[in-house]
Amino acid sequence: MIQRLFYVLITLNLFTITGCSNNGETTKVTIDSIDAEEVLTLDPDADIFQYDGVIYKTDIDWVEELTLTKDVQIGKIKSRNDANTVFKDEMSNKLPIGAKIYSAKDRGDILIVESNGEILKYLAIVEG
Repeated sequence: MIQRLFYVLITLNLFTITGCSNNGETTKVTIDSIDAEEVLTLDPDADIFQYDGVIYKTDIDWVEELTLTKDVQIGKIKSRNDANTVFKDEMSNKLPIGAKIYSAKDRGDILIVESNGEILKYLAIVEG
């Protein structure tokens, strides 16, 4: 009797586990990027640029306090847009054309820009 009850409980557990599975499907969590229009609506004076579909913004207090190491050059500002909020990659609203964009060795969410001998730190602005 106890052995039969044991087998029934194991069978029920297997049905429960199988019924609650996602059939091998993976769940992917995504973080949406905020576009230039949203950033500039919140802060019309924001200094931003777009790289790889993500908006980056400077003058963020806690980012300015970080000590970061410039890594490899990954791009440069190719166009400037201070007239509207439609941005393309490597487009800025304040940086001059030709400003060099570098990755940071220390963080993946911050890019370093060298412009006119000045080093600026830009944080990726994402929803989440």
